Amino acid sequence: MDGFPSTATQRLPADAAGLERAAALLAAGRLVALPTETVYGLGADATDPAAVAGIYAAKARPSFNPLIAHLPTLDAAMAEGVFDAHARKLAKRFWPGPLTLVVPAAPGGTVCELARAGLDSVALRVPGHGIARDLLARVGRPVAAPSANRSGRVSPTSADHVLADLDGRIAAVLDGGDCPVGVESSVVACLGGPPRLLRPGGATREAIAAVLGFSPETDDDPGSRPVGPGLLASHYAPRAAVRLDVTQIAPGEAALLFGAFRPEGLAQARAVETLSEAGDAEEAAARLFSALRRLDASGAAVIAVAPIPDAGLGEAINDRLRRAAAPR
Repeated sequence: MDGFPSTATQRLPADAAGLERAAALLAAGRLVALPTETVYGLGADATDPAAVAGIYAAKARPSFNPLIAHLPTLDAAMAEGVFDAHARKLAKRFWPGPLTLVVPAAPGGTVCELARAGLDSVALRVPGHGIARDLLARVGRPVAAPSANRSGRVSPTSADHVLADLDGRIAAVLDGGDCPVGVESSVVACLGGPPRLLRPGGATREAIAAVLGFSPETDDDPGSRPVGPGLLASHYAPRAAVRLDVTQIAPGEAALLFGAFRPEGLAQARAVETLSEAGDAEEAAARLFSALRRLDASGAAVIAVAPIPDAGLGEAINDRLRRAAAPR
């Protein structure tokens, strides 16, 4: 277990020396936050139960919630899981990229049982961020990396966000700048039968359907023991309460806007953030978690969110907002 370092968390540059230091820390069982195209991940050696336990401790995360194991290549990922025809199609189309596949664990797989939350399946991803893949190649083993924040809180899209949540609780953060996608990966389960979309994310439902030839089933109720990451009902939450599909702002609320729509009472808002003036879902996704953090910092007790269309990445944005608004 990482056993929270007594000194401040190191901020490592994303150069050769920083990558070597980050890889050495991970190989030694320490926790290192790393950039991906979606959000920053809190990395640990996925083959080492003690290192993985450090993730759960640092995040205060329930250990029944499985972790994504990150690999540098498709071949490396396929050594860890059993890929049916659907999973192979999706992996070849989206990897490297913002898609996680939940597949049966391979008999010779090395991802430890704790990272899999005791399940016979494993969540795998080859990230689209070149710095992440470079680090993973240097480590030479799967790296478990859930979002680098306290469990249930707003996900980090910059090294500053990581340090705001985890400074002193992890060994280092590899600073690769801002994450370009800004919402977590889509999660698709290929466990026999038709694929199921467990979590919408950076790979849109429409893009996934184009590969499969049909739209995947949606798993709206993962039950008390999720088979994939990011499926808890309350998740991605700021400290403030979140109110959705708002057409009127109450005095003192913070407002999160999208496109040209302006709710009534906006002048009474304590703080205002607009995800995309142009109504662009990609721009909105990239700004979502940063905007939530800024509104939370305003001290408002409630963040009121204007309606956001469900098309494209809007589905992933609304999924995160519904979980942020869920009872805690």
